[in-house]
Amino acid sequence: MNQKPNKFIYRFVQFLCLIVAKLFFRRKFLRNEIKGKKGPFVVIANHESALDFVNLIGATKAPMTFVISNTFYSTLPFKGFMDRIGVIPKQQFQTFLSDLYKMKAVVKNGGILVIYPAGLMCEDGQSTPIPAATYDFLRWTQADVYMARSIGTYFAMPKWAKGLRAGRTYIDIYKLFDAEELKALDDETVKARTDEALLFDAYKEQETHMVKYANCHQVEGLQNVLYQCPHCETEWSVQVKDKSTLVCAACGFEQTSDRYGFLHNHKQVGRERRHVSEWSREIYNRLKERVKNGTETGMHLAAKIRMIDENKRKFVEIGQGMVSIEEGHLKIRGTLRGEDATVSVPMTNFASLPFSPGKYFEIQQGEGTYRCYPEDGRLVMKFVNLVKIHYELNTARKPKSRRRARA
Repeated sequence: MNQKPNKFIYRFVQFLCLIVAKLFFRRKFLRNEIKGKKGPFVVIANHESALDFVNLIGATKAPMTFVISNTFYSTLPFKGFMDRIGVIPKQQFQTFLSDLYKMKAVVKNGGILVIYPAGLMCEDGQSTPIPAATYDFLRWTQADVYMARSIGTYFAMPKWAKGLRAGRTYIDIYKLFDAEELKALDDETVKARTDEALLFDAYKEQETHMVKYANCHQVEGLQNVLYQCPHCETEWSVQVKDKSTLVCAACGFEQTSDRYGFLHNHKQVGRERRHVSEWSREIYNRLKERVKNGTETGMHLAAKIRMIDENKRKFVEIGQGMVSIEEGHLKIRGTLRGEDATVSVPMTNFASLPFSPGKYFEIQQGEGTYRCYPEDGRLVMKFVNLVKIHYELNTARKPKSRRRARA
């Protein structure tokens, strides 16, 4: 794969992205400290939507090499085109030595490397966990590191909704670490500064910017993320009423969205959850407590299984079975490609799973990806939350490492 972008094709992509950035994202730079720079340096970015790169790719004329999901790359019909703009595909939450050397080569050859450390766009306005290997990787590149912070793209393109919702978005690009400084800083400082830059709550930021987005009041699909009522704590009872209201079928708890994406309690059943992120945190924290006290640690669900057909460049069904979280592993037991099979993957290094709320989640094993479609799509979010919780608790139990990454 060609890691050096073809300048002519790259300029064409920049032009197309500029149109989208202006018309739909209405991008505004708060700072742009990479304007006119050619590298070598690394850009890390938060991940609010699938098209965050659209606002970033034109920040400087020099070509950037984006690290993207291997699943996304492998299912595009124009793979050759992607190769010519110099992307580096890799498995989410897994990094092979070959990936590392491709990324390091970009910087070593004077280029600009762009990574989204969280690996996934957020589903509730909150950043997904940052894999622990991120901090060592930044040291290992031996380059200046810039932060590109997107603001508002979550509201313009929510993961749980369909289509774009035009409205003002912002991007703030600034130097996070100087290469020499990065060598001297202790591990805790590197982690703290990186997390402060990458972690976000889109709803708290919206309180500052107060931007209206097209159809922002519509909440269809959000019930797949907010699957538990915060008032009566019933799971999968939340439904959508009149496109803009979430209502619990069990207790009548009701929240209606406005044009800014904030929720309001008009029926006075329970307490208002103005921020979707707050409601989502409640669901997550309740589940985490149950995992910690041992009352709920695993999950089993029936699902159809798909994998990528390299010739067709899309996911095709290969079988079905039971998918579970048990004994520190993600497991698939069923009939795959006409034979009885068991897939078992340790959960240790998975900060989350790629997923689409209400539809599917993906389990990666080496270079293979199993896309699992539960018979009941409502179960997807809880399954993913459990994976996040196990990662969080497992990371908290590990002793702090004093080692430094080396080139």
